Amino acid sequence: MQNASHPPVLLVIAGNDPSGGAGLAADIQAATALGVHPAPVAAALTVQDTRDVSRVEALDPELVTAQAEHVFEDMRVAAVKLGLLASADVGHAVAALLRKHPGLPVVVDPVLRASGGGNLAEDALLQVYLEQIFPLATLVTPNAAESRRLAPGAPDAAARARMLLDAGADYVLIKGADEATPEVHNILFSADGGQVELIWPRLPGMYHGSGCTLAAAVAAYLARGEGLTAAVREAQRYTWGTLKDGWQIGRGQHIPNRQTRR
Repeated sequence: MQNASHPPVLLVIAGNDPSGGAGLAADIQAATALGVHPAPVAAALTVQDTRDVSRVEALDPELVTAQAEHVFEDMRVAAVKLGLLASADVGHAVAALLRKHPGLPVVVDPVLRASGGGNLAEDALLQVYLEQIFPLATLVTPNAAESRRLAPGAPDAAARARMLLDAGADYVLIKGADEATPEVHNILFSADGGQVELIWPRLPGMYHGSGCTLAAAVAAYLARGEGLTAAVREAQRYTWGTLKDGWQIGRGQHIPNRQTRR
């Protein structure tokens, strides 16, 4: 029996980044810093560094499912966070897994490209997101470029968010760090028409793993029992601090300093 003093469990399904800047390493660090136990399930392996990605290999969908099912059988999962899935086949398997374990908060970070520009997901996965995964999502967290790929032709962020909400997501957080604006505008849209704009000072430089950090932090706060809007606000505050104190460990982008809780 799980002791009430134990931290809540966050199941993370994502890809491995050997630089430790993004992917499972980012999720593990953020969850741990926020007092949540991460249960990491590998969905893909990548060859990348802080500059860009050169290779992506999705794992066998059965292997992804088997990893997650062992976690569900052993622990009481409080929330789920999805990161890099890489292939449509893995996307199908993850959607089936979520349908088998309903009622959990699910944060979906639809990772499509590396921050250096390299492609991380096959095109067929986009339709799986829209038709199978987003209907199961509590929150979807695309950056501006990802939202444009998922909702082509929509004239602005609100219209793009509406398309993703119409696909079935409860909330959509469109992030603006990749837009050419003096400040970072992140906008939270809800299915009932609500809209909350959160504005953050734009920090100099580029950051590897900022999106993973934010999505994992939101999921961690949801696992702790926070409401959605509060979880998004607190996660953004935490993430901004990790970026402000980030390091340039490699020869490319800075890595968020997720190791100290803020």
